[in-house]
Amino acid sequence: MWQNISQVLAQLRILDFLDILIVYFVFYRLIVLIKDTRAVQLIKGLVVLLAATVVSERLGLYTLNWLFSRTITAGLFAIPILFWPELRRALEHLGRARLFGKRFHLAPDGVDSDTMAHAVAQTAGVLSKSRTGALIVLERDTGLTEYTETGIPMDAVVTTALLNNIFVPNTPLHDGAVIIRAGRLAAAGCYLPLSTKPDISKELGTRHRAAIGISEETDALAVVVSEETGAISLCESGKITRHMDDKTLQAELSSRLKSEQIGSLLHWSGRE
Repeated sequence: MWQNISQVLAQLRILDFLDILIVYFVFYRLIVLIKDTRAVQLIKGLVVLLAATVVSERLGLYTLNWLFSRTITAGLFAIPILFWPELRRALEHLGRARLFGKRFHLAPDGVDSDTMAHAVAQTAGVLSKSRTGALIVLERDTGLTEYTETGIPMDAVVTTALLNNIFVPNTPLHDGAVIIRAGRLAAAGCYLPLSTKPDISKELGTRHRAAIGISEETDALAVVVSEETGAISLCESGKITRHMDDKTLQAELSSRLKSEQIGSLLHWSGRE
């Protein structure tokens, strides 16, 4: 056995090892992508169905095997529909990939990322003290046009006073999300997709589920202020960080926006 293994290893090329590493990486990314989603349960169901098909064939249960086989054939056409959210997320991740850096959309035309982070964090701090619910989304590489179209167009400079005024209770724009694009307030009162994760805490309401949902569907950052507790949260890549203060939030936003800006500068300097 060892002799056969050594012969196989001796015939392997460097490209073969590279091929194996690439396949391993692809499967690893697929597992990470479907982790904690409904796709996991669907895959388990498919595995059980395939196992039942093999067992029924070995035992000579021809009628049962015929039913399982036809079910699998029909399932091949249904898989793209069942896995559409995961397929869409995978394609979006692929489309956002950059070899030399990311594009920077958050603070062009001289708008400082620290200034924007300060405005958003200060707004969250003020609203937290008064326990006023709020949801602020910062667009990054993935465009959010389909969500801005559900709200009221603004195209305004991002300021603490404007953001505080938008989220005043019982006003037309209070129930909805504010979307910031290219350093400007693009729209307010926007509707966002809700997360379908089964493990989200029951303490979190619709506003938090919408923040997690938009961070799952896109690479946007979402800042949430709880109306019940006043707690400040930050959502990114489907994960939520809760119970932040305004200073911590400002530091986190500045860090993420600066990393985007540095990536953009490297990208463009490389091209030049």
